[in-house]
Amino acid sequence: MAWYAYVAYFVAGLFLANGVPHFVNGISGKRFQSPFASPPGVGESSPLVNVVWGIVNFAIGYVLIFGVGDFKGGLTLEVLMVGLGILIAALALAWHFGRVRGS
Repeated sequence: MAWYAYVAYFVAGLFLANGVPHFVNGISGKRFQSPFASPPGVGESSPLVNVVWGIVNFAIGYVLIFGVGDFKGGLTLEVLMVGLGILIAALALAWHFGRVRGS
């Protein structure tokens, strides 16, 4: 498989992890930080904006996983790259939102 497919899988993991807090807060009816608020990533957007942003992140992740290369499930390098992207995004998001939200 081409190297760029593994990069796409890693980036897909970043998008999938980023979609979770936006989607969950949005469907819970809570305002949450988004890139569309002022200032971006610090200010809070409406629940509707966060639901849409979460879905967009999931869609991008999906397209990167199934539209690039030949993704195979199971214990494969492809799954490892998605998981690594999720892990790195989760750690970065926890650090960022912990600072912004004062936790």
